[in-house]
Amino acid sequence: MASGGAKWVAAGILLSRVAGLVRERAFAHYFGNTDAGDAFKAALKIPNFLQNLFGEGVLSASFIPAYAKALAHGDEAVARRLASSVATLLSLVTSVLVLGGVLATPLLIDLVAPGFEGEKRAATIELVQVFFPGTGLLVLSAWALGVLNSHRSFFLSYAAPVLWNLAIIGALVWFGGRFEGYALGVRVAWGLVLGSALQLGVQLPTALRLVRGFRPELGLDLAATRTVLRNFLPVVGARGVVQVSAYLDNVYASLLPTGAVSALAYAQTLYLLPISVFGMSVSAAQLPEMSSATGSAAEVADALRGQLRRSLGQVAFFIVPSLVGLVSCGDAVVAALFQTGVFDAESTRFVWWVLGGYAVGLLAVTQARLYASAFYALGDTRTPLRYAVVRVALSVVAGAVGALWLPGWLGLEAQWGTVGLTLASGGAGWAEYVGLRAALGARIGPSAVPFGALARLWAAALPAGALGVAVKLAVGDALHPILRGVLVVGAFAVVYAGGTLALGVPEARATVQKLRRRRQA
Repeated sequence: MASGGAKWVAAGILLSRVAGLVRERAFAHYFGNTDAGDAFKAALKIPNFLQNLFGEGVLSASFIPAYAKALAHGDEAVARRLASSVATLLSLVTSVLVLGGVLATPLLIDLVAPGFEGEKRAATIELVQVFFPGTGLLVLSAWALGVLNSHRSFFLSYAAPVLWNLAIIGALVWFGGRFEGYALGVRVAWGLVLGSALQLGVQLPTALRLVRGFRPELGLDLAATRTVLRNFLPVVGARGVVQVSAYLDNVYASLLPTGAVSALAYAQTLYLLPISVFGMSVSAAQLPEMSSATGSAAEVADALRGQLRRSLGQVAFFIVPSLVGLVSCGDAVVAALFQTGVFDAESTRFVWWVLGGYAVGLLAVTQARLYASAFYALGDTRTPLRYAVVRVALSVVAGAVGALWLPGWLGLEAQWGTVGLTLASGGAGWAEYVGLRAALGARIGPSAVPFGALARLWAAALPAGALGVAVKLAVGDALHPILRGVLVVGAFAVVYAGGTLALGVPEARATVQKLRRRRQA
């Protein structure tokens, strides 16, 4: 069930992420690393704070474990009331925050992008006020995702963002030939709001059907509701401190030369792709499974250890080559996806360096998600909070040094502070991972991927990266960036697949067996 669930989560996320890459390519074509692009990306950070604080990750950690346990025990009345009360409370809180956000936008801009002035600042304010209602709709869609995931209906919830992306792409294409700069940004922002409504609308009918008798109520007399609220606050705290880090990253970037905020956003798009498709897909499918484990404390611990070992191995099989590929061949990937219109070769090289900083923490961040999910399944939301605070504290301090002072110390231009910012983020991710792994090991026993298994993955990925670099250099600029990217990624994938099969990596063999069964079917 878990592996099948992960497959559907991955499929839905892959579709939405591919649509997201198309969206970013269209955005890069019309905006590039310009003032208008900076304004749009910075404006998104403020309402995204609301979405990340109350959206998918928080609800998954607090709502899904309680709702899944009620379903596992066959108590449909409790499950129905719990889903209804969470939706009602979430709607009330989100409505107040959206209204307050729209009214307080001028103050928020000074906190998030203090380096913006004049027309750039005014445009950012207008964009934020447009974005807020759409973000409120996305928070509500996270409730629908929680219901769908608990009922093991994974594909729809993770494929729904395709509609969000298509609405933005449509606005870019429709208005891109007639408007430019800040005027185009406002029209694309309204496309985002439409996409948010579509994303919620496509999930809502199925979610309401699964709840079986949804009725708005506060439900504070229900023990399960109080459990969700009690767990909600530490998870919000964990998300909150992570958002503080993202907020400060944006502040630091706004103080750097034009293009820093946009470059950070382009790099995040690629960095989050393997995290979402491989890390999130496995952790999202595992959370309801781990939350449904019953029996004695020892039996639950045994079940969690087994699930974690399998899941961590699956994630590492995909993340190790993703890390190597982004560091060694990231420029070919960035060029294939974004190098068009005003996004030129120089922009490609800069975004690649920024992306390399993020890639340092890729393996740690994805595996930390699984460890955090295990704590949430155990009803412990405070341990992930503690290590999130450690990660953010390190990221904030190191990010300030890397972004604002390190370039000057090294005699580099100020824009390279963006790379220092992402390196700090990647390094801090390792601190969180090490802490979560040790804490969970003390509670349920060792569950990490064995050293030998990881060594085989690296032994296959490093030669693949070397070949990718060789192909990249041999081709040069002779081919279109898209064809060049396909050749480089294709060569990398063939060598990695062959290497893992030759080294006897179980995940590689399992993948081949699945492909054979599909052909025979």
